[in-house]
Amino acid sequence: MSSAENLTFIHLPHPSPTSPEKRAAMMADPAFGRVATDHMVMIRYTEGKGWHDAQVMPRGPLSLDPSAAVLHYAQEIFEGLKAFRTSDGEIAIFRPEANAQRFQKSAERMAMPILPENLFIEAVDEFVKADSDWVPEGENASLYIRPFMFANDAFLGVKPASEYLFLVIGAPVGAYFSNGAVTVWVSENYTRAAPGGTGAAKCGGNYAGSLLAQAEAKAQGCDQVVFLDAVKHRFVEEMGGMNIFFVFEDGSIATPPLTGTILPGITRDSVLTIAREQGLTVREEPYAIDQWLADAKSGHLTEAFACGTAAAISPIGTVKTREGEVRIGSGTSAGQVTGKLRTALLGTQRGKVADTHEWVHRVI
Repeated sequence: MSSAENLTFIHLPHPSPTSPEKRAAMMADPAFGRVATDHMVMIRYTEGKGWHDAQVMPRGPLSLDPSAAVLHYAQEIFEGLKAFRTSDGEIAIFRPEANAQRFQKSAERMAMPILPENLFIEAVDEFVKADSDWVPEGENASLYIRPFMFANDAFLGVKPASEYLFLVIGAPVGAYFSNGAVTVWVSENYTRAAPGGTGAAKCGGNYAGSLLAQAEAKAQGCDQVVFLDAVKHRFVEEMGGMNIFFVFEDGSIATPPLTGTILPGITRDSVLTIAREQGLTVREEPYAIDQWLADAKSGHLTEAFACGTAAAISPIGTVKTREGEVRIGSGTSAGQVTGKLRTALLGTQRGKVADTHEWVHRVI
């Protein structure tokens, strides 16, 4: 069996890389996830052989057998992280070891092979080095990186596959939300995950199941959907693709606890750490939707924000239900606590704030 610890990445030459002029035009104002870079990384896994054939190659289509397991039984997981240009001109990634560890936990839940942490980070590094010219400048700009793994074994039996592909692709991006505070819709008809399910795994099925609820939110004029728990359908869990925080008039903050039904966000964990260091009282506890609405109306709740790799920290200005809507704080911009947390997070990512936790991984 090959040793994943000693894999050597083979670099395949790109026959026609994007010209600097075309690349600059494509990066001027990219829609999130729509602009592809030149390269991708691929590593194969075969039962009995392990991880092998690590390559950095030109980005291109994949060839799959129609009976590939992922197409029928959805064995697929992914991650999301960003590469930034730092204040000293280097390129860095924020907490890739945390992504690697969560990727392992997702793989375990989905009965997939475990990719070693060092190999995950090395694959991401190789991708960023190959496409370093695609890391944009600008306060809200970054290279969004998407590592993912899926079962490509060709069979129609219901069992864990014996062959997998791990890939890394990416796209230059700007801000995820573009117009200040977001408006959210509370879903009453759909739930994201149930106890014992895959809510804590970052797998495609969780997001596929959220799309109809997200479409409902869009139809109500909202930017994002908020899901409630599957058992009592009362407690706030997370949004369509990010975690959620609440800020109260005494300056304390709260977020739903990790009970296996929501994704353990890396930005979420970073915010909790930063908040404690700023002297804030932090609670991880259930928060009911009726209490949220009452607290927003009374002024006991002063701020709320979404957080995640794509969105960073984005203020929530309005929450809508079928009974009406409630404004939070000013309803249009980030409150004081949200703004302070965002400044600290983004400052750390870009090297403007001291990295006391060694969260910033320098690539170039």
